[in-house]
Amino acid sequence: MKKEDVLTEINRHTEVAQLVSELLPAAISTACQLVIETLHKGNRVYLFGNGGSASDAQHIAAEFTGRYVKHRRGLPAIALTTDTSALTAISNDYGYERVFERQVEALAVAGDLLIGISTSGNSPNVINALKYGQSIGCKTLGLSGSGGGAMNACCDLNIVVPDNVTARIQEMHILIGHIICKALDESFD
Repeated sequence: MKKEDVLTEINRHTEVAQLVSELLPAAISTACQLVIETLHKGNRVYLFGNGGSASDAQHIAAEFTGRYVKHRRGLPAIALTTDTSALTAISNDYGYERVFERQVEALAVAGDLLIGISTSGNSPNVINALKYGQSIGCKTLGLSGSGGGAMNACCDLNIVVPDNVTARIQEMHILIGHIICKALDESFD
């Protein structure tokens, strides 16, 4: 890749980050409070998504249970993307569109927080899990892009990155995840 092409990618990242900094600070702050309140009440956080969003779910969950920057107690967060036996059994028996919903049904209780991640905001398996979670009293937080898609209707808060390019959206999702982790570092010993 030429130096100019590298600079083009960096500049696009910077442009989207600037839009996030202008448009989303209040929503990100609200998301931080939602996560903190959930954990202070003794509830759990469940994260899920597909592909790169599955990796983001796992990354953020690891920061909760391990640590972000400072040493603090581990916090209960589970990425629903990691158990290959559950993923394959549920997909085989019920269809991939229910792979996260069935795990939410089995694990979540009222007051837990579901964080669904989808760059399009339209992933059926993410939507189904969020809807089911709402029906049993879970809070729902979305990280999306491309206008928010169907997640706008099934999230208590859907943070919509203002771009349509998957890579740029994912870069902002992990930034938002890290901001939430910093808020947790400040809120827990």
